[in-house]
Amino acid sequence: MVEVDGSGGKPWWILVGGRRRLGRALAELLAGDHNLVLTSSVPWEGEDAWTAELAKQTQVRCLCWCAQDPDVVPTMMADLAALGAAGIAPACAVLVSGTFPESPLGQWDPANLEATWRTNLSFPLLALQAMAPALRDGGCLQIILDIAIEQPFLKRLPYSAAKAGLAALVPGLARLLAPRLRVVGHALGTVLPAPGTDPADLAERSLLKRVGEPADLARALRFAADSPYLTGAILTLDGGTRLA
Repeated sequence: MVEVDGSGGKPWWILVGGRRRLGRALAELLAGDHNLVLTSSVPWEGEDAWTAELAKQTQVRCLCWCAQDPDVVPTMMADLAALGAAGIAPACAVLVSGTFPESPLGQWDPANLEATWRTNLSFPLLALQAMAPALRDGGCLQIILDIAIEQPFLKRLPYSAAKAGLAALVPGLARLLAPRLRVVGHALGTVLPAPGTDPADLAERSLLKRVGEPADLARALRFAADSPYLTGAILTLDGGTRLA
């Protein structure tokens, strides 16, 4: 078990991409027993009211880390230094951020490939590099992946390639950062179906006949954070879709 920060008896967690869609849902699920540092690329409409509501349960700090910002690295380093100066040494960092662009063969060009990889691979690498020294001893880096690392999406091959690159980072970082930190990946099936998709059809493709929920991922994140003998592994949460 990781040591808590002492702020109300709760550990601090960083959720990179923690203020939109899946990240926002995770923040709401984790707020009861974690203090949270939440990042997003830009502020969004209604964020202040949502953050104020979340702050009734826990301490919350919001940061803007934009993958497209050429100065994102010094921004991250300055923000993490400020957290350290405030006595905040996170116990866990969860990399949620990413995009899911459709990019069929024949439509690739240098610009759209660079944009896909910057958001889904380059920025995550830079964020993980920045956050690792800021975590307390015994902490855990957790990387949200996709079952595309095993079953690439044919209309999203550049995205699938980026996630495969992140998957390769899990055992590498686990070796590099041990024994001070642990590293765990989570290969997700469908969680929060995208607009325009048919949840019933997606559910039918899984062994468990349902799509995932943010609570499924939250349970896995808690398990990994509280499992001091777990590192270098990728946990699959897809309801058995890869086996159906």
